[in-house]
Amino acid sequence: MTRAITGFWCVVHALVVSALVLSWANGAHAEDTWRVGLSEYHSSGDYGTGSTTTITSVPLSIRRLFQDGDVTLIVPYLSVTSNCGVTLLSGVPNATGGTCPTTTTGTGTGRRTTRLRPTTVTESGIGDLTLRGRYYVVDEHGFVPTIAVTAKVKIPTASRDRGLGTGEFDEGMGLEVSKKLTRAWISFVDVGYTNLGDPPGVSFRNQWNYDVGLGYYFTKDLLASVYYEGWTAVISGLQNPQDLLVAMNYTATSAWRFNTSIARGLSDGAPNWAFTAGLNVQF
Repeated sequence: MTRAITGFWCVVHALVVSALVLSWANGAHAEDTWRVGLSEYHSSGDYGTGSTTTITSVPLSIRRLFQDGDVTLIVPYLSVTSNCGVTLLSGVPNATGGTCPTTTTGTGTGRRTTRLRPTTVTESGIGDLTLRGRYYVVDEHGFVPTIAVTAKVKIPTASRDRGLGTGEFDEGMGLEVSKKLTRAWISFVDVGYTNLGDPPGVSFRNQWNYDVGLGYYFTKDLLASVYYEGWTAVISGLQNPQDLLVAMNYTATSAWRFNTSIARGLSDGAPNWAFTAGLNVQF
């Protein structure tokens, strides 16, 4: 059974990578198709552990746009203050029960001593790279919404020993649906599934994620939206993360776009607060 499951996810991994490469190739002759973004994400909470975890992430995103979708590479720089009870999985903090390894040392008498990681430390460095792709399979017309399929691969470039990642590959797929309700109102529904790699000594559950949102265009260039978001906990027995997120997106010119959001955790599995601000330029 284990061999069959491993084989299945190897096939999914190959399909995801192939879809991303093909999507990139399909956009090779489009004009104005590059978008580079820089943002800052900050979150803080105890996730029900009794110990506060603070995360600051500064991701650089490089996106290739084409007629029917896009492909994005995300390169984050992280600073995490925690006891390793929380780990970023594809950029999203999740309670993981502690993934930092212990340190075993020897003595002159041959006895070995295991030392636990300090209660709270701050570690900084490059996070996991994420490659994401999106392909629009249905364009909105009449009562039919816009539908896009998504795929992602997380490349484990973050240090597991320093608590910045799991050190394992993750692969995921999803579906995004949006529908204009009026000239000003728009609705969103997203769902996804991620196969999580297990670091040594830890067994993660694969993760479902979903969100339901409603947006309002104050002008054609200014969109405000609110989302209810949720994920399944990656460790059995922990509470599923849930939050309420409010976002603003402003298109200043055909090249420059700005965004900001604030999220309030609704469960112990989510951060108490999270804040994001960013900009991107298209050329």
